[in-house]
Amino acid sequence: MKPNQYLIDFYSNYDEDSRLSSKHGLVEFLTTMRYIGKYIQHGDRVLEIGAGTGRYSHALARQGYTVDAVELIGHNIDIFRMNTHPEENVTIAQGNAMDLSSIPDNRYNLTLLLGPLYHLYTIEDKRQALKEAIRVTKPGGIIFAAYVISDGCLLDEGFHRGNISVSEYIQNGLIDAGTFAAKSEPKDLFELVRKENIDNLMSVFHVTRLHYVAADGCALLIREAVDAMDDDTFDLYLKYHFATCEREDLIGITSHSIDIFSKNCQQPD
Repeated sequence: MKPNQYLIDFYSNYDEDSRLSSKHGLVEFLTTMRYIGKYIQHGDRVLEIGAGTGRYSHALARQGYTVDAVELIGHNIDIFRMNTHPEENVTIAQGNAMDLSSIPDNRYNLTLLLGPLYHLYTIEDKRQALKEAIRVTKPGGIIFAAYVISDGCLLDEGFHRGNISVSEYIQNGLIDAGTFAAKSEPKDLFELVRKENIDNLMSVFHVTRLHYVAADGCALLIREAVDAMDDDTFDLYLKYHFATCEREDLIGITSHSIDIFSKNCQQPD
């Protein structure tokens, strides 16, 4: 599958490299890194699929881990390479999350799938990307899969900021008028889902869920307040977020989620 032109145009003009640098963006980054830290061990080999400009790959390589990265968009690969420090044990190759045939089975201890599922629009394509991520992970290894969550985006971009018209989305059939569940098309760039969609997606795989995390919680919805926090207040906010990001009564109100699971040692033939 070739990258669609919508993605090429978007990532060629979007400052992906700094997306996680603001205080409100750091919430997602620090949350993800915190959970990675729970499982990664000395000597582990890491694969990041859909690495973007390499924020996670570089962070882990600079901690001494061996990291291989795969990225679809050439512009992102150029920035990834520019950001690589000489001491990093990291590689980057152009590739597609749905076809990792150049990578052998059971190679990695930790596999990150933190972007591709944002841009896959059918359950078949999403399951193919997940199947590949699971295949290249060692039995007992850990996979992180990230999603864009519809309710956080609807509250933030729709009702709060007015960057999208909720009523027009309903009229165009992109939001259900009764449940407010969303659906997306490639021209919309991001596939918006809810946890029940993720649960259904994962139901066919032989894995064990370890955590389901609201990666940024309300940080985007209240981004101005978060960005204005002094360091002490921001540290307190992070403690609050870390304490609540797995609460079942809060996990739906987020713009991004992370599904963290281990590959079962016994896999079907």
